[in-house]
Formats: sequence, C-alpha cells, structure tokens
Amino acid sequence: MRPAMRHVYGWLLLTPAAILLIAFTHFPTLSTIFESTFSKGNIVRPSRFIGAGNYEFMMEDPIFWKVLVNNFWFAVGTIPTSIALAIVMALLVNRALPGRPFLRLAYFTPTILPMIAVANIWLFFYSPDIGLIDQILSVFGFAGHNWLGDPGTVLPAIIVMTVWKEAGFFMIFYLAALQNLSPELEEAARLEGASRWYFFWRVVFPLLMPTTLFVLINAVLNSFKLVDHLFVLTKGGPNNASNLLLYYIYENAFSYFDTNYAATLTVVLLGILAVMSLVQFFLLDRRIHYR
Repeated sequence: MRPAMRHVYGWLLLTPAAILLIAFTHFPTLSTIFESTFSKGNIVRPSRFIGAGNYEFMMEDPIFWKVLVNNFWFAVGTIPTSIALAIVMALLVNRALPGRPFLRLAYFTPTILPMIAVANIWLFFYSPDIGLIDQILSVFGFAGHNWLGDPGTVLPAIIVMTVWKEAGFFMIFYLAALQNLSPELEEAARLEGASRWYFFWRVVFPLLMPTTLFVLINAVLNSFKLVDHLFVLTKGGPNNASNLLLYYIYENAFSYFDTNYAATLTVVLLGILAVMSLVQFFLLDRRIHYR
C-alpha cells in the first residue's frame, strides 16, 4: 500500500469515532459557551448578546456561591471516604474467607441499584420518627430527628448515602488490582519481618496508584453530577442547604427556563472539572508506579 493511501485509510478508520466525539463532546461544549453569552429570551423580549453579562450576574448570585460551597464539602466528604472504604473492602474480600463470593456481592449490590431506588430506600431510612434510623435510635432513648429537613444534617445525610452507593463500585477496581499483584511480594516482606501495615503502605499502596488515579477521577466526576438523589430526597432544600452545582443547573434550565444562565453555570462546572483533572494528572503521575 502506498504511503499516501495508508494515511487515507487511517483517517477513514478514525472518521466514525471522530464524528461521534465532535457531535457529542466538542460541539455541545462550544454551543454551551456560545449560549452563555446571551440573555434569557421570551416571546416579548428575544434573547440578545450580552457578552459576559451572565458571568457577572453569576458572581453576584448568592445561591451560586452557596451551591459551590456545598459541592466542595460534598466532594470532601465523599471522595476520600469512598476511596478509603473501597480499599478496605477490597483488602477484606481478597482474603480467603468463608462465604467470600456472597460478601463481594453484598458490597457490590448498592452499585447496581438504580439511583431513584437508592434515594427511596434512604428516604425511608431518614424519615422522621418512623424511619429506620430514628427507630433504632429510639431503642436507646434518643428522640427522632428530621435528618433531611435540618440544614445542619441534610448534606451529611446525602454524603452517607452517596458513599454507601459508590464504595462498592470502586472496590471492584481495587480488587482487580490486588489480584494482579505478585504473591511473591508478600512472601518477601514476611521474610524481611515487615508488618502488615508496613507492607501495605510501602508496597501495596504504591502499586495501587494507577488504580487510585482512575478511581479518583471518577469520584471527582461523581461528586459534581448528583441530580437524581436530590430530586427525590430534598430538591436542594431546606434553604439550598443540600443544593449542588449540577442540580442548580437543572433548576435554572428546567424549572426557571433560563437556559442561558444554566449554560453559564455549565461552563463553570466544566472548567472546575477540567482544572481538577489536570491537577490530579500532574500531581499524581509522579507518584504512580506503572508496571
């Protein structure tokens, strides 16, 4: 095959994937940025170009800043907890235990449940007085509490539910990584008299860093795309105490029909995720031991 024809053949093979990538990634991104520069339009007053007007309004929007702070604490609460719990569960089910397949299934089951089903299950747990949590607390003499109606407890309640659902999913990746480690490493560590903690921290955990990078990126993305649970449980309340950035985008687009301001918030969300992903790649890549 001639070199010129070889290049043509290569581009033809890439064309279907390139079309899908442009149609569903690049074009929507550019379209969103373009929409964010226009004002909200209606029948009486059509949309007009306002440049950075939506961004200026966003900087003065107190709900946006509250939502951004909520999302920060939500990410802080869910990301490290989910990853740490996933590692612990993977280490546990990687050992020779009786009933190990059932234990793995029990850990992974929350992951395969639909998000709406998970939200309804936890809605029963958090219901005041009649919910499972308050019923258990009443046995020990504690009074019932409105977990989802109290601004001080609603976000931690959402965090607990999210960790419960995500940890089993991350566990699968860590379990696969652990099973690919050579058993000779542990045998050598025992001969050297290394403790279990030292062996994990100095040998196992560094070798799990490629998996940790992958899981961390997914955890960050998940912490910024929670909509279904909030729609069922709190709708962002009370007083926006549980409102997160993507749900605020949903509210502006489909409740207030302000798609242009929703596009502005979406651009900010994309920027935050892009910066966080780049930071993770550049900071963690030096600590990763590729095999």
